[in-house]
Amino acid sequence: MKIDPIRETTDEARALARQLLAGARHASLGTLDPETGAPLVTRIALQTDADGAPLALLSGLAAHSRALGADPRAGLLIAADAAKGDAMTHARLSILGRAIPAPRDKDRSARWLLRDPKARVYLDLPDFRFWRIEPVSGLLNAGFGQAFRLTAADMLKPPAD
Repeated sequence: MKIDPIRETTDEARALARQLLAGARHASLGTLDPETGAPLVTRIALQTDADGAPLALLSGLAAHSRALGADPRAGLLIAADAAKGDAMTHARLSILGRAIPAPRDKDRSARWLLRDPKARVYLDLPDFRFWRIEPVSGLLNAGFGQAFRLTAADMLKPPAD
């Protein structure tokens, strides 16, 4: 008999996933190298767009930006900030998604700068652009023995009434 370690997704799991995403200041981004097909992983600055979708501000000169331009499939790993204790017991969210260039409009830029005022220097550079990661699915590990599969809707902000 095979035991499935994935629990049924609960409202608490959805809330934790949204909290991790909303509070993220950085993440690990996984892309596929367009020349070799090999995984390419880097650390990026991360925030959320108005609907709660992951939003990155990336340089067009970076290898991961070129990779996303060639193949929009992307993976993100967002971990709870934890200075102490066993890293395997802290919550983390893995997101599989598709990266889409997002306009550098006034509202999006202003929201970004509210959380990261020092990013103004990057926003003023012509090669930097926003990339929206449209979630396809996710996996939340809320600690030992607490794994949940998530849909895109589980991770995004619920629609306003």
